[in-house]
Formats: sequence, C-alpha cells, structure tokens
Amino acid sequence: MLTIWGRTTSSNVQKVMWAIGELGLAHERIDLGGPFGGNKEPDYLALNPNGLIPTMRDDDGFVLWESNAIVRHLAAIHGPEPLEPADARGRARAGQWMDWQLCVAGPALFPVFWQLVRTPQEKRDAAAIAAGKEKSIAAFGIADAALGRSAYLAGDSFSYGDIPLAIMARRFLELVPERPAMPNLERWYGAIDLRPAFQQHVASIPMV
Repeated sequence: MLTIWGRTTSSNVQKVMWAIGELGLAHERIDLGGPFGGNKEPDYLALNPNGLIPTMRDDDGFVLWESNAIVRHLAAIHGPEPLEPADARGRARAGQWMDWQLCVAGPALFPVFWQLVRTPQEKRDAAAIAAGKEKSIAAFGIADAALGRSAYLAGDSFSYGDIPLAIMARRFLELVPERPAMPNLERWYGAIDLRPAFQQHVASIPMV
C-alpha cells in the first residue's frame, strides 16, 4: 500500500491523489502541512528534506517527493494506460505541459488565488490581483490555443499531462470570470470534470 503525506486542499497533493484515483491504487493518506503542521518535524524531514508536501512511500520503502515526479512514477509502474502516453513523443508533450504548469500557469495564477482565497478582504492587494488575472488570462490563452489542436494536452487521449493544469484551470475558471472566451479550454475542462477521480480528489475539495 502506498503512503501519501499531505493535506487534501494542496494542489500538489491533489495531483497525486487524482492519479492514484485514476489508477485505482490502495493507499493511506496522512494529513500534513498547512493547519495540520508536522512538515518541519525531524521524522518528516528525513523523508523529504524540503519540508513540503506531498511525499510518497511505497511498500518497498521507496520514498519520492515532488508531485509531478510522483505522478509520472506511478503512471510508469502501473501503466501505461490510463495515464502514461504509450509513445515517446506523447510522454514528452505530457511532461512539457506538467513543467509549463509549474513554471508559467501556476505562478501567474498564484497571486489571484492567494489574495482572493487566503487573504482577508480588507488586506487584499488589488494591484496584485489585477496583474495576476492579466497574466493568468495570457497563460490560459496559450492552453486554449493548444487545445484547439487536440482533445487533450498531450494528444487525443487523457494523460498525466492534463492533471496539473486541470487543477489550476478549476481555480482559474472560478476566480477569473472576467476572461475572454476560451472554448477549447472550457470543452477540455468539461471532459475532465466528468472523470470520477477528478470529482473525488479535486472538484469536491473546498478551495481554501
């Protein structure tokens, strides 16, 4: 059985839990980080010296941290379907979009999420929100254009390449209503939203 450390409201933990749900893997998840604390304790730092979440340990004692790495690892050893593209180019495209979420889409949206969700109204920075919305619209416009060429980010089938960005897309679509039309992104997200594992591990979790 897999052990996963991390709270359900973390977008990075949601990536791993969604992948576990798609793969139907037996697991135990332990609340950690945020209001639960524990991520700076020596026992946890021995597993993950970053003190971040999530961290995974398998039956053999193999420990892995960094959410995208965990998702790719689980897909590789329990796949290739339904998460890992079968061909090298598909895997490269999926990895490209996973990295892009970390480097572009996530940082663009972060100020919007932090200010609107985790900051009391009287302390919000209107300029940071506006700048974040502008950057987020530009970023998700790139994804919208790509999704006009294929059903999913890595091709015509759902893959782990869709997981990180779909979690961010949920936040984008809810927090940035004043956006231009993005029909391809919305079509893709509608298909994602029908997946039971997404509903269980992402859509049903409060955005806090």
